[in-house]
Amino acid sequence: MAASAKTLTAEGHTSNGEWTVVSSRRGRQRRNPPKITIRVQKQPSPWAPTDLEINFARESKLMQKMQICMKKLEMSQFFLNLLDEIQTPEMMNYFHRVLSSELKMKMVIYGIGSIESYESPRLQLTLAILLKRKFNWIGDIEVFDPILSATESRVLEALECSVLSINEQGRRQAEKPTMFFMPHCEAELYDNLLQANWEARLLNCTVLFGNSFETYEQHLSEYKNSAIVDSTRHILAVRKFTDEFRIKTISDTYFSAFHDSSWHFFRPVLETELQLSNL
Repeated sequence: MAASAKTLTAEGHTSNGEWTVVSSRRGRQRRNPPKITIRVQKQPSPWAPTDLEINFARESKLMQKMQICMKKLEMSQFFLNLLDEIQTPEMMNYFHRVLSSELKMKMVIYGIGSIESYESPRLQLTLAILLKRKFNWIGDIEVFDPILSATESRVLEALECSVLSINEQGRRQAEKPTMFFMPHCEAELYDNLLQANWEARLLNCTVLFGNSFETYEQHLSEYKNSAIVDSTRHILAVRKFTDEFRIKTISDTYFSAFHDSSWHFFRPVLETELQLSNL
């Protein structure tokens, strides 16, 4: 999950022909206009890791990597600053508005990538887990990426995260308050999520942590291809009632994992605001 200025295609190691996670985990990237990939929409389908091997040595090594990552991130100035940003009265008001009368907000993580192979996915997963530990209003964590191995799935379960057995294609409906944790996923996945929740009551139950929609809007205006615009039309349409808070990465250490990431809160009031006919 990573790309500068929201690159919309993957480096390749996360592609499986269904949906592809953006990945640029090898350092700071130039801020080039994003590339757009158009794919045929697919429906949710059953999923399981393609490898069924149980390898305790690999699991132990990966758990050690995660523990190191947690200690590193928890003590970092980046994380401390992020906590301060979240706990400002303004931000907390948005979270409380989404929670409404509910006590917990489920977290759904899409497109985490390979936590065994790359540090950026480990940092992103670590942030999600630390946020749950810090805030008692964050509920259960569910995770999905079509490239997850059996080893990664078992480690995720050991970290008290549930691995989904359905590839939802990003189309989970927020029937109750839900935080979608999706740093550096493809535009297609965000658009799938928005399309599935394109009702005022659902969007008002949704918090999204992911690529800056403001940046998408700036770069998508450069594209004249009608198919490209159509494949991202919900991202463009949602901007008029989105409150976005961009996070600060502070240092190169966390740039690759979190650059250009934002909190998004949606506040449509009337269903008429959700008309797409003018796009």
